[in-house]
Amino acid sequence: MNAFHTASEDDIRKGRTTDVYFKNAMKIFEAKGLGGESVVAEFTTTSLPEDGTWGVFVGLDDVLSLLEGLPVDLYSLPEGTIFRPRDTQGVLTPVMFLEGPYKEFCIYETPLLGFICHPSGITTKAARVKKAAGDAGVMSFGIRRMHPAIAPSIDRSAYVGGCDAISCIAGAEEVGVEPTGTMPHSLTIIFGSPEDAFRAYHEVLPEDIKRIALVDTYHDETLETFMASEAVGDKLYGVRLDTPSSRRGDLIKIVQEVKWEMEVRGIDATIITSGGMNEYNIPPLKKAGVTSFGVGTSVSNARTINFAMDIVEKEGEPAAKRGKFSGKKKVFRCPECLAYKNLPWNTTAAPTCTCGVEMEPMLKRYLRKGVPTKERPPVSELRNKQLLQLAKAEAPWLEG
Repeated sequence: MNAFHTASEDDIRKGRTTDVYFKNAMKIFEAKGLGGESVVAEFTTTSLPEDGTWGVFVGLDDVLSLLEGLPVDLYSLPEGTIFRPRDTQGVLTPVMFLEGPYKEFCIYETPLLGFICHPSGITTKAARVKKAAGDAGVMSFGIRRMHPAIAPSIDRSAYVGGCDAISCIAGAEEVGVEPTGTMPHSLTIIFGSPEDAFRAYHEVLPEDIKRIALVDTYHDETLETFMASEAVGDKLYGVRLDTPSSRRGDLIKIVQEVKWEMEVRGIDATIITSGGMNEYNIPPLKKAGVTSFGVGTSVSNARTINFAMDIVEKEGEPAAKRGKFSGKKKVFRCPECLAYKNLPWNTTAAPTCTCGVEMEPMLKRYLRKGVPTKERPPVSELRNKQLLQLAKAEAPWLEG
């Protein structure tokens, strides 16, 4: 372990981040001459956080990095795919499955699950937030409350989920965009006044950085907005309201007031809010006039999706524990309503969805005996494909 109490890549590859009982199982296999049996192990979840009906699957890139070179086949949903935990008949939907000698990947169950559980939870929450925001911008601000070692992973997941901008330098590099931010309260505090801080912000930073003033440090938000306009002039791109809950009152009314006062004074700037933003409070704020949202802990600390890895077939025969569904499966999805149908592996004809559309096979082979069979697409492509699916996904929290 290093100085920051994190595991290294070598720790993960050598199985030191697994649960000890898998290491013990390997000792037993070796002593008894077992573990070489060919199995199919699938990854499923029985439910989603917040009573969700759909999730977004990510983490495949890390899974491939770990398994490449091992004598196994890997089938998976493409990264960024919207999935449902169960199909129309209640059968658990495999988001991916491994096939090969069990002892070749036994010790990797724990990290494999970690690669998909946490990131998929973040991506799913980001997608819900983006669904709520619609054409309004969403900036990922959440890394400051998570361990810095996983900041790039958090921001990659948030970006695939639909966040339009990323504040973290390393996270932005991970996905290939420029980092985006506003200004900290400390800038105003060190200068001693909002006007001086806004003026310095404008004078020092390069012109290509958008001038977004944080207008709630010392005074009323409307007053500090006037100060920002005076200091920055027509280069003022936006004002950010990060009013603490103890001083907030009704944020919607604050937004309405700031918007009105800017309009009557001819201040052409956007309004950005941050602090506790989520898919539930974003819609009314957007209606009030907010055009962009800084979303933090609700995304970065999103609840994980509790995927499990289970053997469902051994030496070509169905084999699964109670509560799971035996046998290798083909997974089909309706391209219109995103309904799923899981069928036995020997199925040849694609089923028709109840909405009348022919369903599409979703599991693709990414490894053949450890050899990659597909190129890994850029993160921007994953994000774009996810957003196309998101447009078709239901959002019950937006109803009414």
